[in-house]
Amino acid sequence: MKLNIKNMSTLLISGFMLLGTGCSKFLEQTDPSNVSPDNYYTIPEHAESAIAATYAQMRFIGAGAGIFSNNFQLLDAPTGITNTETAQNSDLNNLYSLIYDGNNLHINQWWNGLYKTIGLANLVIEKVPGIPRMDEGQQKRILGEARFVRAWSYFYLVRLWGDVPLITKPQSTTSEDFFPSRATQEDVYKLIVDDLTAAESSGLGWMDATGRVPMAAIKSLLAKVYLTMAGFPLNKGAAHYKLAADKAKEVVDYATAHPAEIDLYPTYNQIHAVGSNNKLEHIFEIQYKSDITGNPLQSCMLPLHQPVSSIDGIGTTVPTAAFYASYEAGDLRAKNREGYFFSDYWKDGKGPGLYDPGNVYIFKHFDIIANGSLGVAGTNQSNLNLPLIRYAEVLLIYAEAQNEAGGAPNAAAYDAMKRIRDRAKLTTPAIGTFNQATFREAVWKERWHELCYEGILWFDMVRLKKVYNETTKGFDNFVGHVNKNSNQALQEKHLLFPLPVNEMKNNPNLKPDNPGY
Repeated sequence: MKLNIKNMSTLLISGFMLLGTGCSKFLEQTDPSNVSPDNYYTIPEHAESAIAATYAQMRFIGAGAGIFSNNFQLLDAPTGITNTETAQNSDLNNLYSLIYDGNNLHINQWWNGLYKTIGLANLVIEKVPGIPRMDEGQQKRILGEARFVRAWSYFYLVRLWGDVPLITKPQSTTSEDFFPSRATQEDVYKLIVDDLTAAESSGLGWMDATGRVPMAAIKSLLAKVYLTMAGFPLNKGAAHYKLAADKAKEVVDYATAHPAEIDLYPTYNQIHAVGSNNKLEHIFEIQYKSDITGNPLQSCMLPLHQPVSSIDGIGTTVPTAAFYASYEAGDLRAKNREGYFFSDYWKDGKGPGLYDPGNVYIFKHFDIIANGSLGVAGTNQSNLNLPLIRYAEVLLIYAEAQNEAGGAPNAAAYDAMKRIRDRAKLTTPAIGTFNQATFREAVWKERWHELCYEGILWFDMVRLKKVYNETTKGFDNFVGHVNKNSNQALQEKHLLFPLPVNEMKNNPNLKPDNPGY
């Protein structure tokens, strides 16, 4: 059975989505359908519904986080390359100002959203093997998908909070570890690698246009995990850079042999076209469909209450002028409405004239069908997916990791970076002009300019303990770097987020909080 995740019901099997922390109110709820693990998971269709519920829970990333904000903004606001045109959400303002604490709504909702996702994945992993008369291939596929999602969730948790509870079994009030302590980052990363390695043997196809986890996503995420483990805080160095390079190269080699399946889109507008969902460059995405759950990010990236769309904008994720100005001259990514930014658009989304809102805004996630185009009013509802892994990132992972592992860029690493610059219409110096150090920073710059506003750069800042300086075009140490959006300096404590206060109240075994909070 092959199901399109985007079109499936957002069924959440809430009666048995029990977690280890912060769930006292949740446990007081009564499930009206009386569904529980004891009377569910009896036929293959139950397994399909359960994995669909797990995918649906991943959409917490775009869920609301108070007025004029959503959870996704947690990953960009502290980077210093975005700002807000409205100051009505204090939690978001505190993220921009680097003065957040464990009461922050975004922080609480990321913690809860990730553990709910893990709870659903744990149920699939625990219960699906016991379903009678289930096709072995179908079972392996679903278990591989669940292991990927669990690894994906823990990868966020360990990067955001460091040591975190490691919950691998469905929980109830009678579970011995119902109030778990925090596991070490080493143990969390071991589970992540083990899950992804197991998922690699699940028989999944390389790409999946329905939105389910494909093999390319498993290998790409594993490469990303190894790259992260090579840097701060585990600092595993050259050996893990080699693992990252080798795993990314598997994806690159497959893409080279099968360019109709995996490749870069020729134009940047194709990256944010609804017709591009789950195809070619988009290796894995969060799925949205307007009649179930539409893409919630459109309004936050539009100018505040200005007529450039059928959708009313709230302007809470706006690029800083300094970051926009840091692109090289001639970089197509900075060209109005052809790259990742726009500085004017058709009035009211359909024209006939252009409207200049007086600033530069993010075009990377701009759904033209929802917002409108010349002569065509927007639908106001977005079916555009949210990209999590693009092939562009895989190329840059390979380029960085090979250079670090090999002591200098080889031809394949150079070509991987050059492909990113070629699409941007930039000239790349010959390979002989680079040594390890200069190539390293060249790749880092491409990561900043290619992967911005995708929830990636904050984690680059932490693993590298470096931050791109838009003025000098070089890299500062993380501690002491001054964010241009707030004129505030990053501190040592910002390498991790504070634990949610309510979670520590519900589970004292989580204490102490991360240093500095």
